[in-house]
Amino acid sequence: MKILNTALVLGCAGFAFSVPSIAHSQQAPEVVDSYPKQILKERAEQRKAEREAARAAASVSIPPSVGPVTPGSSPMGIEMVVINPGAGKLGSPDYEKKRARFENPLRDTFISYRFEVSKYEITFDDWAKCLSDGGCAGHKPDDKGWGRGKRPVIDVSYNDAQSFLKWLNGKTGQNYRLLSEAEWEYVARAGQDAPFGNGFDMSAQYANFDGKAPYGNGAKGQYLRKTQPVGQYEPNAFGVYDMHGNVYEWVEDCWNPDHSGAIGDGSPRKDGDCKFRVMKGGSWVTHGYQTRAAARIRYVTDYRYDDYGIRIARTLP
Repeated sequence: MKILNTALVLGCAGFAFSVPSIAHSQQAPEVVDSYPKQILKERAEQRKAEREAARAAASVSIPPSVGPVTPGSSPMGIEMVVINPGAGKLGSPDYEKKRARFENPLRDTFISYRFEVSKYEITFDDWAKCLSDGGCAGHKPDDKGWGRGKRPVIDVSYNDAQSFLKWLNGKTGQNYRLLSEAEWEYVARAGQDAPFGNGFDMSAQYANFDGKAPYGNGAKGQYLRKTQPVGQYEPNAFGVYDMHGNVYEWVEDCWNPDHSGAIGDGSPRKDGDCKFRVMKGGSWVTHGYQTRAAARIRYVTDYRYDDYGIRIARTLP
């Protein structure tokens, strides 16, 4: 991993500080050491009742989110998957292991529209098309010697992501964009009321991260120490790959220290400190708890790193 100039970041302990390398290796406060089955069952039932009550109070009628995987468009060869409307959540419950205060309060999300999301993280091949066509502001990301092709593009900032989207929209006449944080968590959980799309545990069987530091009851595994080509692990129930691990993904939201001002309709937050944007999903270098759907970090919009990537989305008519 390359060492960059120091940058102001927000660590999991909640303090702004300067670091010569990544800040997302910092430990977040641990709330519980394990998941007793009875507690999980009780909490799941409580959450279900709370969601139903909130939906009834809001008079929201939304069909179930989980259904057959439906292919979407294919802009410049980028495969998309259609995501149905549904109810989800933003943030983490107070019993979730190794949660951080930035994930408070747990909010219900009601997404009433269909949208599509890229089936895979944007790859070096995708980026190369933009570059060869004179787009992406001419930025050629560093692949760290790991290879390009179908590996997720790295070394891209939020601003670089916007340059890619500008090129893509110019070529297609559409309005592709980044996911909002609420949409991202909705897709990542894929209908699960759990930290991950595959449930409560995370091991190297399910994603590319530091497998020596699994989550929950996940078994210890390999630490591959670099990105892997997209689609190497099983997709979630929505048919989307690598939502956990491989590379962090920029989302559209401006940084806020908590979710108290979240609207709950799936839209990105434009309030807060827009010099910073939110990143989600963890990466090849992070521990299992950092790949949880609720986990979040912030970085300045021009910051590039060897585990920063992007995924795109588009609201459907």
